[in-house]
Amino acid sequence: MGETRKIIIDGEEVEIEIEIDGDNYRATIEGHTFDFVIPNVKSTVTRKRDSSGSRKKGGTVCASMPGKVVTVEVNIGDLVDEGDTVLILEAMKMQNEVASPIRGTVREIHCQDGMNVEANVPLVVIEPISED
Repeated sequence: MGETRKIIIDGEEVEIEIEIDGDNYRATIEGHTFDFVIPNVKSTVTRKRDSSGSRKKGGTVCASMPGKVVTVEVNIGDLVDEGDTVLILEAMKMQNEVASPIRGTVREIHCQDGMNVEANVPLVVIEPISED
């Protein structure tokens, strides 16, 4: 069972159930099921285990809830530290600073100021800096 959302299609509000399996999506609208992919969007980086068995953090920044990007605070090529603000997201009438999960270099930006975004969609991709 997936996540259920209300969306507006051609001015009409409908309920949609979305299931995500890796890069594949399945949407069910009024009993009709559609399989689809979203091109040019990398799936969320999963946390990997390092040689000691502890989890490594991924470098993909996603919104935890639907909202509107107020400002993107970084540019491609910028060096960010873990905890640095990469964007400001307005959700539920509150502005939230969205922080970098890792220290690294900004490689991709998939949003812009004023853009409405859904939850769990990759917004900024940060390439980790090796600490060797």
